[in-house]
Amino acid sequence: MGNQAKVKVRNLTKKFGDLTVLDHVSFDIERGEFVCIVGPTGCGKTTFLNLLVKLLEPTEGNIFIDGEEADPKKHNLSFVFQEPSAFPWLTVEQNIRFGQETKKRPRQEIDQTTEYILEMLGLKDFRNKYPHELSASTEQRIVIGRSFAMKPDLLLMDEPYGQMDLKLRYYLEDEVIRLQQAAKSTVIFITHNIEEAVYLADRCLILSQKPTTVKEEVQINMPHPRNVASKEFIQLREYITEQIRWW
Repeated sequence: MGNQAKVKVRNLTKKFGDLTVLDHVSFDIERGEFVCIVGPTGCGKTTFLNLLVKLLEPTEGNIFIDGEEADPKKHNLSFVFQEPSAFPWLTVEQNIRFGQETKKRPRQEIDQTTEYILEMLGLKDFRNKYPHELSASTEQRIVIGRSFAMKPDLLLMDEPYGQMDLKLRYYLEDEVIRLQQAAKSTVIFITHNIEEAVYLADRCLILSQKPTTVKEEVQINMPHPRNVASKEFIQLREYITEQIRWW
């Protein structure tokens, strides 16, 4: 890959005492790429995200964003966790404005971005409601909208749809793809759900059991929205499932 990679991970290693969780993991992520990370339960997917945002320090190795050591103070990183995490004291609209205002973006830009996100995620009718007045899935839409509104250098999503029913998942996955393509954001998305990974990703990184390495990278060249019943989709889903199952 060229020098224009958005994210470069080099020899990333994390040990907790004698236990090696990540073992010399290296890969690149291109600007605007949507990458899903899958792997067996407990293989260190969340440890990797924590290293990326400097909640943990690596034992060895580096993570670079735009050629510089990853630094949440310098780089505009956004996170969406499995549990909805909208600010309960702010309305839907205020939640989406919050990060933009913190970054002191121009008022007009904030207004435009906020309207766009509310429209895109079907939240206009809820703009003056508070999170506790809404369902968990609607609250998760607020969090996703708030993250994209920041126009992040890198958006990290850790099982964000874990709590939702299938129909809603598909709806939100389509919304996220639309937002990601419109904003040209670079996304790292962690999921246990292989079908979700094949539905969303430009590329899928399959992690091994601990000590974790990147076992394989699978390129997914299907247009969106993807047909989950197509032969190509099913073959990819089955292939990735097998790669995770057999070590």
